Amino acid sequence: MKNIISLLFLAMAWNLIPTKVSAQKKGDPMFQVPLGIASYTFRNQWKNGVPETLDIIQSIGFKEYEGGAPQGVDPADFKKMLADRGISIPSTGTGFEALESDPQAVADKAKELGAKYVMCAWIPHKRGAFSKEDADRAIKAFNEGGKVLKENGITFKYHVHGYEFQPYGKGTLFDYLVENTNPAYVSLQMDVMWTHFGGGDPVALLKKYGDRWVSLHLKDFRKGAPKDMTGLTGHENDVPLGNGELDIPGILRESNKIGIKHMFIEDESEKELQNLPKSIQYLRELRY
Repeated sequence: MKNIISLLFLAMAWNLIPTKVSAQKKGDPMFQVPLGIASYTFRNQWKNGVPETLDIIQSIGFKEYEGGAPQGVDPADFKKMLADRGISIPSTGTGFEALESDPQAVADKAKELGAKYVMCAWIPHKRGAFSKEDADRAIKAFNEGGKVLKENGITFKYHVHGYEFQPYGKGTLFDYLVENTNPAYVSLQMDVMWTHFGGGDPVALLKKYGDRWVSLHLKDFRKGAPKDMTGLTGHENDVPLGNGELDIPGILRESNKIGIKHMFIEDESEKELQNLPKSIQYLRELRY
């Protein structure tokens, strides 16, 4: 009950923050887009009931949801359940193999939810050994699948997961992937924690690739925890925003310059209901 009361308080306070991206001046909030949530955050809650979980999401103040319908729930019904709570679904996800084998089916599922973006968060590869061959497979699937999605009015985006920063040429395999995908068909979503975890610099990469980035996953990483290029780490290393190693103010500043309009908090810890109020409070207090 204490957690729910805290979330309700934050929801009311959040309504004081403007959601339109515009020229910033001193004292303006750094977080200037609708409050979004990534569905994985609530993976432990669905078993308690879908309406009950959506009530929690609404009580926190989230206005955008990225993900699909929970297992066993009709997408159209799920879309209505969210809409009844004032929440839209701008973006959903797909597995790599589904995109590769039948992008039209991926587009059809996205349209059922009303999503305008489809995100893929993982490229198949041997753990810790992402290779040029893996990148080439992804480039083909992303260009071809992204074209089909665009023809259906949907933007495809690849969700960076950290393992792509293997050195290659004068840069990394991430650079190779970006440079060889068609900007007309392939956009990018930065998961700021996984980017950092794999050795990338979120602020520098936002600057480098500009409007290829269309959305963010916001999360923070425990100070001093070990990092590598597996794209995998323990849940205990996911901490509330502002409590870890990430330069969240710098990331928000650069994202606002680019004009990113969708940012989704993703809490991968096992304490999501305790951590979310802390993350939201931190975002609410950040000012230029």
